[in-house]
Amino acid sequence: MKFTSLKIIFLFISLSLVVSLNAQQQKYAGEFREFNKQDSITPPQKGAILLIGSSSFRKWTDVQSYFPGYTIINRSFGGSILPEVSAYADQNIAKYHPKQVIIYCGENDLASSDTVTPMVVFNRFKQLFKIIRSRAGEVNVTFVSIKPSPIRKKLQLKVEEANKMIEAFLKTRSGTAFIDVYHPMLVKDRDINGSIFTADSLHMNPKGYAIWKKVMLPYMLK
Repeated sequence: MKFTSLKIIFLFISLSLVVSLNAQQQKYAGEFREFNKQDSITPPQKGAILLIGSSSFRKWTDVQSYFPGYTIINRSFGGSILPEVSAYADQNIAKYHPKQVIIYCGENDLASSDTVTPMVVFNRFKQLFKIIRSRAGEVNVTFVSIKPSPIRKKLQLKVEEANKMIEAFLKTRSGTAFIDVYHPMLVKDRDINGSIFTADSLHMNPKGYAIWKKVMLPYMLK
């Protein structure tokens, strides 16, 4: 009887994982069809800089114009959390053979549930880092710090803690960088600069991306 119960539990967990994966695939199906379409029209150049992560990158549709002289492939998908970026590593990272992977992700993780702590985000990032290195070799991995968003001000302390843990981890790994966009987006030390955000108080306007460009440029690989 005990063995049968364990089998039922195992089958239930397996079915739940399949359902979750199928739902996830449907959630981003449209964006990945568009990525594949772009790749078929203009085959991506190997050795480019690959941007992955959530909507702060996805909405940076003119990112190439901010970094003339650099070849950039933006394959971020809106609303994503770190485990989802990890799940799509084979089709969204390794296939491009980048020389540098720049990640913006983690903010949605913290906003998704009170149970997602900075430590959870940190562990999720470490898992993504491990997957990238296993799929793409010793590619440079660069993390753009989780930003302070006015609509998510209550998460500010958690954001700071998660950023510190990820930064400390990357300092122990070769071929990595941590880009601090968090502090340049503040005024008076802790207040968030609302003028660099769109009306939703979550995504940035061109003034916000101008700050990111200035901070990111020294870390971009030629």
